[in-house]
Amino acid sequence: MPSKKTSVLVVDDDIYVVRMMQRILDLEGYRVLKVGTGEAAIDMFIEESPDLMLLDIMMPNMDGYTVCERIREFSQVPIIIVTAKGNEEEKIKGLDAGADDYLTKPFSSGELAARVRSVLRRSVFRTEHYQPVFSSHDLTIDFTWHRVVLGERVLDLTATEYRLLSYLVRNAGRVLTPDQILREVWGEDYVGEHHLLRVNMARLRHKLEDDSKKPRFIATKIGLGYMFIKPD
Repeated sequence: MPSKKTSVLVVDDDIYVVRMMQRILDLEGYRVLKVGTGEAAIDMFIEESPDLMLLDIMMPNMDGYTVCERIREFSQVPIIIVTAKGNEEEKIKGLDAGADDYLTKPFSSGELAARVRSVLRRSVFRTEHYQPVFSSHDLTIDFTWHRVVLGERVLDLTATEYRLLSYLVRNAGRVLTPDQILREVWGEDYVGEHHLLRVNMARLRHKLEDDSKKPRFIATKIGLGYMFIKPD
């Protein structure tokens, strides 16, 4: 159990699902906050500053994707999307909106508790290794404002591309295997989805590199993985 009252904001308009999640989280020792709409979720988030959000997608007026995008404008607090929409397209949409993980209904109490623990562990690791600004050549990343500048141009990165770049940068000079990257950026369920990584890596490189054959930032180590080239 957590050593202190870590707070979890549950956002779902289904009262039975909310009660079930609260019972599980109560047993794990978390402080549970509950709201039933997207608008209320943002208000509660600003007011209470929870440590993690469990977010349903299908809600009236403002859906979970929009809530996630709004939260990501000012916070990197971990978000787990919890929904009945379990197809790959919807999962990718949620992750691109800024979610850290995805849990499909119905789920067991053990799976919910394990995913919450896993995402919180990754969040603590990021906080302990926090570096507000990173620079390499003409690339600058402001981790506080989630702003990436190349030369004089602000790059328009998706939430997934930003997480991918951030993970590579925080491990600059270290070769990361595809499964390490997938586990950290997308979550445990995506280990082995190497095509997904290749597609997103190609998109990120297209935005970063002038010449893909002579990369300045992200190197491919054949048979091993990827590495952000450590600045001198």
